[in-house]
Amino acid sequence: MESSSLFPRKSFLNIRGSLLTLDSPKIMGILNITDDSFYDGGFYRTPKAQLNRVEEMLNQGATFIDIGAQSSRPGAIEVGAETEIKQLIPALKRIRAAFPEAILSIDTWHAAVAKAAVAEGGDIINDISGGLFDPIMFDTMATLKVPYVLMHTGGRPDNMQNNPRYADVLKEVIYFMSKQIDKLNYVGVNDIIIDPGFGFGKTIKHNYQLLRQLNHFTFLENPILVGISRKSMIYRALNTNAVNALNGTTALQMIALSKGADILRVHDVKEAQECVKLHLMLHQS
Repeated sequence: MESSSLFPRKSFLNIRGSLLTLDSPKIMGILNITDDSFYDGGFYRTPKAQLNRVEEMLNQGATFIDIGAQSSRPGAIEVGAETEIKQLIPALKRIRAAFPEAILSIDTWHAAVAKAAVAEGGDIINDISGGLFDPIMFDTMATLKVPYVLMHTGGRPDNMQNNPRYADVLKEVIYFMSKQIDKLNYVGVNDIIIDPGFGFGKTIKHNYQLLRQLNHFTFLENPILVGISRKSMIYRALNTNAVNALNGTTALQMIALSKGADILRVHDVKEAQECVKLHLMLHQS
């Protein structure tokens, strides 16, 4: 494994007062309840479809379920916190009632949504903006006392892919993460997961540079989440589409694990879990 031992990462998360260890990689299954997501938009709008999908992912080995009511694909239109809450909260209540032991992550950049979701059983907040889109997100997280996924993005969904430029994408993303971690620690947020933000304000070249050098993120001493499932960095490189990008996703997820990824955020839980099992076999002492 290429992750550095010089920077030991935090190896647990506080979930509702219990410690979840990250001594082996975990899977975060994606549940998009919007019509606009790039791969599965509209698939899970009904209560039955949502519950069936959560059950399937948990049975296949997902440790976390990440629920999103706002598309963040390139070019997505923002619906606003009020609309997001109206779509999210009924689904969250149903899922929490049906699966009381599940660890539920909420994909939002709005502090108001985060607050409403945690009140209804959300366990983690996954913020694609890394605290940039809502100025009170970090202070809100300090009051909610749940783990926070800090992601890097190069802009808002409607403009992030408009000619993204970096002098050195790795250095700039790590610098951003370091600054935001300091801010979070200052207000009392210590359960932090970092996500380099593959596909968010980055060219295909940027994405592959970040993946190739993913082990450098161990310097930040927090668990690393990788979300590359069926993204354009895969299907455009292979001249195909998201529907046919599972094989490419699996290939790159194995690389991410070898570079130190602690959590894989995926559409295909069974295949990702197989990656983790083989990765662990490979690195058994």
